[in-house]
Amino acid sequence: MLSALALPVLSAATASAAPVATVATAARASSCSSRPPLPYAVHAKAVTIRSKATTDSTALGVLYPSHKFSVAKKSGNWLYITDKTTGVKGWVSGTYVYRDVRMCLD
Repeated sequence: MLSALALPVLSAATASAAPVATVATAARASSCSSRPPLPYAVHAKAVTIRSKATTDSTALGVLYPSHKFSVAKKSGNWLYITDKTTGVKGWVSGTYVYRDVRMCLD
């Protein structure tokens, strides 16, 4: 019974795999450079949100990887963010918060 179920799945996947891969590759190559940049993400267990772009300034909150946030401006390696989870606004180090990179192969 198991082999009877597996045969149609394998033959259907094999028959459609080549055209789908070709279409996906063509779409990716033609639109890669026009795609928007990837969003910023937290790449540490937690990052302190500070009142100024220095490690000596007052801590306002903590930014965790699960939090969604937007970046308003940059100053050197510091980013002024708004934590959409808590509403806190402040500066975080770009060492721990950065965009993932997309590579386009044309």
